[in-house]
Amino acid sequence: MNCFTTAWGEFELARFPEDPREQLRAWDAADEYLLRDLHEEAAPLDGAVTVLGDRWGALSTALAAKAPGLTAVTDSYLASRAIAANLARNGLDPAAVAVRSTQDAPPPRIDVLLVRVPKSLALLEDQLHRLAPAVHPGTRVLGTGMVTEIHTSTLNLFERILGPTRTSLAVRKARLIRTTPDPDLARPANPWPLRYRLPDGIGVLSGRQVANQAGVFCADRLDIGTRFFLEHLPAPTGAARRIVDLGCGNGVVGTAAALADPDAELLFVDESFQAAASAEETFRTNLGPDRPAGFLVGDALADLPDASADLVLLNPPFHSHQATTDTIARRMFTGARRVLRPGGELRVVGNRHLGHHLTLRRLFGNCRTVAGNPKFTVLSTTRR
Repeated sequence: MNCFTTAWGEFELARFPEDPREQLRAWDAADEYLLRDLHEEAAPLDGAVTVLGDRWGALSTALAAKAPGLTAVTDSYLASRAIAANLARNGLDPAAVAVRSTQDAPPPRIDVLLVRVPKSLALLEDQLHRLAPAVHPGTRVLGTGMVTEIHTSTLNLFERILGPTRTSLAVRKARLIRTTPDPDLARPANPWPLRYRLPDGIGVLSGRQVANQAGVFCADRLDIGTRFFLEHLPAPTGAARRIVDLGCGNGVVGTAAALADPDAELLFVDESFQAAASAEETFRTNLGPDRPAGFLVGDALADLPDASADLVLLNPPFHSHQATTDTIARRMFTGARRVLRPGGELRVVGNRHLGHHLTLRRLFGNCRTVAGNPKFTVLSTTRR
């Protein structure tokens, strides 16, 4: 936890979930720049204020007392929990900020739109399209991001969807984006979600349709790590079992497992609302409405009971926004150990250099290599 100093006061902030082994802050220079600009401009915040993409609640916490009509729109379950936790940590009512997911209906009116530029340009495009009808000529639109996150393509999106756009000089490697809404702008159609058919040669998924909401990893193709994983999934057992596709993305791994094993019950889990919606459409398109399956947006496996799964399939991330970290993978591995039944298996694909086998061996007491190539390795570990 660290102290975030702003012109409106100091706030104790932490990422969610907290990990004492990590020293990652819950804000950066881009958050500071945006808040400083708002304070210096003395812009009124008494209307309908929407914050898009607040990563760990820094913007929402700092503005909650100043903007009574504040709405936070996020694709991240962890961000939504961080917003609530940081508000409470600073003596603010979590209900002071209305948190909506990127899959929820957008606010009907926006007087101030504050955008923390996301890592995914596709997610930004989709969300600007969704929020644009609520923007009016008097809306103040202000974006922020680090210089590595703001490109000409970023500015072009604001320009094409909302109106004339310019950027600021860099301050501590952060920039601001200023947009003047144009009510007469002829916006292009929103291209999201994207749907496509998989190529032949990938087993049960050959020629199958995949759905991708904006922001989901590898939106227009099957990535090479997932393709390698699909070649080395566990064989069906012939008995009913519960399979969890953890960090499911667009759901192709769990869908492949369901197609190969008609007796299995699938649960798709991701912290991204966009991913869970993609997985549900991918699964239902290929297996129909009657096949048992669940779709959960949450903090890894925290909401699942102990000893409730027979197989967990996982391609763990190793980035938290711009930071490289194994914290997320470790939480996923630990959660899998708890929810697996005795004899249950966790099967993982990952970049070879990450050394997941060492962590798995410490947690489970065993780990074997199922397959490997110069870039990826597929590992299997069993709950004893």
